Parts: sequence; structure tokens; C-alpha cells
Amino acid sequence: MIPLRLIKIGNSVGAVFPKELLARMNVDAGDIVYLTETVDGVRVTPYDPEFAAHMDVAEKVMKKRRAVLRELAK
Repeated sequence: MIPLRLIKIGNSVGAVFPKELLARMNVDAGDIVYLTETVDGVRVTPYDPEFAAHMDVAEKVMKKRRAVLRELAK
């Protein structure tokens, strides 16, 4: 487990990632990472254009078929 320090940046809050972690994730300042909610908490992953495209499609389907998904969730 790697602790991250939260710092105030204007009206927002940011996290400081150790350089060793950035190297393992193959990201650097200015890169995009994704936060994905999981059962255990939050997962941080590097930007993946293919994953982003899949998520765009999924969000469109979920928005268009909201009622169907609500019924399936019952």
C-alpha cells in the first residue's frame, strides 16, 4: 500500500504521487489517469485510448437505456 498526501490546489484538492509509483505506472506530470470505483475502493490506471472509447460507448448506452437498466437492477 502506498500512502498519497492530499494537498489543496486553489479550490480543488490534488494527490502527490511518488516518482517510483509514476515510473511503475509509466506516467508523468500532465498525463491522464483513470479512477475506477471498485468493490474494494478506487483503482487508478494510466490512460488507455481503447478503454476510453469503450467507456464512451457504455455511457451512451446507459444514458439511452436508463429505464431498462433500472428494471434489470431490481
